[in-house]
Amino acid sequence: MSHAFWPPFDLVLRTPRLELRPIHGHMIPEALALADRGIHDPETMPFSVPWTDVELPQRHWDSVRHYHRGWAEFRPERWSFPFGSFADGRLIGVQDLLATDFPTLRTVTTGSWLGREFQGKGYGKEQRVAALALAFERLGAQFAETEAYWDNEPSNAVTRSIGYEPNGQSVQSRRGKVDRLLHYRLTRDAWDRSRSSLPSVTFDGVDAVLPVLGLI
Repeated sequence: MSHAFWPPFDLVLRTPRLELRPIHGHMIPEALALADRGIHDPETMPFSVPWTDVELPQRHWDSVRHYHRGWAEFRPERWSFPFGSFADGRLIGVQDLLATDFPTLRTVTTGSWLGREFQGKGYGKEQRVAALALAFERLGAQFAETEAYWDNEPSNAVTRSIGYEPNGQSVQSRRGKVDRLLHYRLTRDAWDRSRSSLPSVTFDGVDAVLPVLGLI
């Protein structure tokens, strides 16, 4: 079904194993249900915004607001693509691609999560590569940034394997205690050097999205 009234909904990214589509409509409760089945060990908190600590039903309400607010405020000055990642037609996780003043700064930020049942299979890297390929190869990004706590080794390992470089540290309150958040930056040159070793990515619907992003 075409969404001519809102082209971002028609954007599709494909890798060898995944299809990424912007989350909206019926996909929102699917994402909430996936998160309810578990994302991480409850004894840990991998997210700088600890949204998984929020009790139900408040977490559901907050999440619905989050998705709808993102689309309501989507404009060239500030945008966010919350991509749902599907493997064999089943939602397995979420890959966010965000930017502020992108036409000028040409910098994106990524964040992501996978349902616990789908972790350890390489999907996290594959979905991030899809988002980065869109940013660098079709939108004209020059930099990509990400962050993770020092002890979130799966996330940090994916980051290093793609070619990001360390970009400093910051302190964050993590469940009431001070902890270290590691920051990384990926340049367009480093992306180009790594590209041949990363999963292939194809796109549908990018051209129609460019005017919405202020890129035409």
